[in-house]
Amino acid sequence: MKHGFYAASVLLLLVLGCQPEKKYTTKSASSGGFTYEYVTNDPLNVRVYTLKNGLKVYLSKYDAEPRIQTQIAVRAGGKNDPATATGLAHYLEHIMFKGSDEFGTMDWDKEKVMLDSITAMFEQYRTLTDSMQRVNYYKLIDQYSNDASKLAIASEYDKMISAIGARGTNAYTTEDRTVYINDIPSNQQENWMTIEASRFRKIVPRLFHTELEAVYEEKNRGLDNDYRKTFETLFSSLFRQHPYGTQTVIGTIDHLKNPSIREIVNYFNTYYRPNNVAICMSGDLEYDATIAMIDKKFGDWKPNEALPTWNPTPAAPLTAPIEKEVYGPDAEWVTFAYPMGGTSSKEYPLLVLSDMILANSQAGLIDLNLKQQQKVLEPYSSVWDMNDYSLHFLTGRPREGQSLEEVKKLLLDQIDLLKKGEFDDWLIEAAINDLKKRGIQESQQNWSRSNSLVMAFTNGIPWERYAGQIEALRTITKEDIVKFANEHYGENYVLVYKRNGKDANARKINKPTITKVTLNKDNKSPFHENLLKNKVEKIKPVFVDYQADISTLKMNKDLEVLYKQNKENDLFTLYYLADVGSNNDPRMNVAIEYLNYLGTDKMSSEEFKKEFYKLGCNFGVSASEDQTYIYLEGLTENMDKAIQLFEKLLEKPAPDAAALKKVIDGISKKREDTKKDKYAIIYDGLINYGLYGPKSPFTNVLTNAQLTSLKPEELIDIITHFTKAPHSILYFGPKTGQELLTSLNTYHILPAELMPLTPARSFELSDNTKPKVFWADYDMVQAEILFLTKESEFDATKVPLIRMFNEYMGAEAFQEIREAQGLAYSVSSFYNLATKKGKHDYYYAYVGTQADKQAESMKAMNNLLQNMPHTEDGFSVAKDALMNRIESERITRTGVLFNYLTARRRGLDHDIRKDTYEQIQTMTLADVEKFQQSYIKGKNFNVVLIGNKNKLDLKDLKKYGEVRELSLDELFGYQKVEKINLEKPH
Repeated sequence: MKHGFYAASVLLLLVLGCQPEKKYTTKSASSGGFTYEYVTNDPLNVRVYTLKNGLKVYLSKYDAEPRIQTQIAVRAGGKNDPATATGLAHYLEHIMFKGSDEFGTMDWDKEKVMLDSITAMFEQYRTLTDSMQRVNYYKLIDQYSNDASKLAIASEYDKMISAIGARGTNAYTTEDRTVYINDIPSNQQENWMTIEASRFRKIVPRLFHTELEAVYEEKNRGLDNDYRKTFETLFSSLFRQHPYGTQTVIGTIDHLKNPSIREIVNYFNTYYRPNNVAICMSGDLEYDATIAMIDKKFGDWKPNEALPTWNPTPAAPLTAPIEKEVYGPDAEWVTFAYPMGGTSSKEYPLLVLSDMILANSQAGLIDLNLKQQQKVLEPYSSVWDMNDYSLHFLTGRPREGQSLEEVKKLLLDQIDLLKKGEFDDWLIEAAINDLKKRGIQESQQNWSRSNSLVMAFTNGIPWERYAGQIEALRTITKEDIVKFANEHYGENYVLVYKRNGKDANARKINKPTITKVTLNKDNKSPFHENLLKNKVEKIKPVFVDYQADISTLKMNKDLEVLYKQNKENDLFTLYYLADVGSNNDPRMNVAIEYLNYLGTDKMSSEEFKKEFYKLGCNFGVSASEDQTYIYLEGLTENMDKAIQLFEKLLEKPAPDAAALKKVIDGISKKREDTKKDKYAIIYDGLINYGLYGPKSPFTNVLTNAQLTSLKPEELIDIITHFTKAPHSILYFGPKTGQELLTSLNTYHILPAELMPLTPARSFELSDNTKPKVFWADYDMVQAEILFLTKESEFDATKVPLIRMFNEYMGAEAFQEIREAQGLAYSVSSFYNLATKKGKHDYYYAYVGTQADKQAESMKAMNNLLQNMPHTEDGFSVAKDALMNRIESERITRTGVLFNYLTARRRGLDHDIRKDTYEQIQTMTLADVEKFQQSYIKGKNFNVVLIGNKNKLDLKDLKKYGEVRELSLDELFGYQKVEKINLEKPH
């Protein structure tokens, strides 16, 4: 996302429906016995409360669905870690999910004594330097921790929070903040607050050593990640005196190997106090009732009157460029960054606009000069937001035969254009309108709304200033930007050349010996029992009614138009959707890529991009194996102009041989780069090979030879054929149905007679008559492992039981492999439904682990597949979770249209969630076990994995089937010589 994960929320309030003449003033009011502050003209209607203990509460009401996005933000992150014990904030984040003195335990008084002893043992462990002493002493810690686990109730927090219907349960730690996230049904506010109030009052480091193993895994995944290594190098060079660069959020290897529970508890006691925390909520809430409930649950939480003041050593200014190199197996790229003021600085709005002028995905300098002209692969500019400093970074990948130094120069040339003011005057206003549009889109999501509240609090920005920042943008002139650019973009950057090759400094954290801990999965604490007694009024589920919620209209040539009106704002989304994709013609993906660089005989491609950007609209094209869609979105006032503009391009695109050559050269280079991407190797190449064999929708691509022989005319035929063949129109926007038909009948150009679609090639999942193991070599610390098997044809009557199985088995697999044994950072299990009637479902189970734990992890997962855990309590939690989520989830906007299309492709005439909700109410664990025994137990599984051949236990793999190493050419299919039908569309 442009501007990164966090900056999106900063932009939301910069732009949301604001006009320059609006004034934003903080005012006070009282209601329900509580005083709050609000800001005039605030589109989010935020109320900011401050409780007597200093706890901040930000509330925003948005009732699109009966759910509330909650985020509890602590204004402390990795930068607050002691320099001698880095990684504390992040590790504390993990420990916060282990419970409190009230839950997660069967006998707190007894468990506390043991946990205190474990704390002391880890302090002793930190003093040991002899390797054998450390190994032997850790065995004592493991033994004692195992005994302590018999008093713990593992994952009780997860069980309680899942049972009340929470989704998206997670947390994250950055340099500046730690945030705890739950999306809850609106009727479960009190139960959620009861749970959160307990865990935020007291830290309990139970099951410490198994969670430490999970942190080790996360660290090793980072050591395997060339992107993370690149940014750590950037930060350490940019901030040589500031904690942003002198330490990392996840911590050093040495500190992680010598953890201090005592330091973690001190960190919690210092920063996890109400006067350093904000509860941020957006959703279907009532202000008075919510704040009263929060005060009741959190009002007696004791503040820290001696909260430390953050006074870091300022980062030393850069006076000359610093260039670094990072090596790893990924393809090459260059990234460089300029340090800027933090998010609360006066220069931040200028930074935002400067970045949008450089790159806005359509008409920025980088977009037009580098991406549109195909001079660099994946050129990009973005802002990395932090409190003390921000970064403006630029990145790009080389084309074939291009050096990283050449990429660097091309990117720096765009900075020079910014400094010289060589950009169109209208671009500033268009960029602000673009931000406005994005802000409106984000305001429709409670996640974005609540995240804005988090950012305002943790950045220390008053809500009045946060909500009114659009005024600063509206008053910025071109002269201001040029002046800012010349003052801030000089020789003050750090550049990292990410090169392909062996990392001579590669390290890893070796695993300690860990005995499987007791989970006590069927036990409940008194706290949990009391929570279950707090019954709430049920939310009545709402299912999509395809007849009432969607209007099926007909335009010229009886073309189907699926219509749903947007009554919330003035944005529209329009899709042209055809059931044709790469299975029909493997040239389809090349054709839609080519379309991005085409114009007409009257307008160049660059002019098209500029005109769309001026209109506050954008378009996109995407092709899957069996569907292709074109979409237009933006401001309704300009929809007709956008349709006319795009129809001209679809009807008469001008062939451009030079552009096609660059497209082909770019695709060829991207293919080679992709073969160096471990995620593409496992999640595209290996998973498709494991499911289909050598011939799959993924390998149904043009060979390199076929690619280079393509002619402009044949791709133009594919593009112009799209709207001449049968397709559907999907619309969500403010127009009435008749207004929409008038627009479409006037501007959507159709032939005298629609042409038939090109027949598709069919691919079927392979029958696992004999299990096989396919693996690929990759220089990495971790191993990524998947168990795969073909299932039966899609059967709607099985869907409710499949959802129940996925809910139950997913939680059990995670608990058994990560929680109990510390074997993996990431574990999942999922029965995947076919997207079409007549196609087969499939099942997969995944483990991401260290290579030296491959054998143990695979054994543990295979055991789960054959012997699913039996826990009535776990089933009860899964059942409650699924029911609560279905009751409170609402499918809205374009989701209604795509829900209908998905159902239709599966041969359904109704929302299948209705069947699920009705049937799970009477389901039992025995039903789930019967399903597992019928469809999972005893099945042959193909196993696919990626790892370093020198670290993998290849001998152990033979237990799971015939073992075969696959080459990258076999996985990706670019070199195959199989003949593909390249006939012109009829």
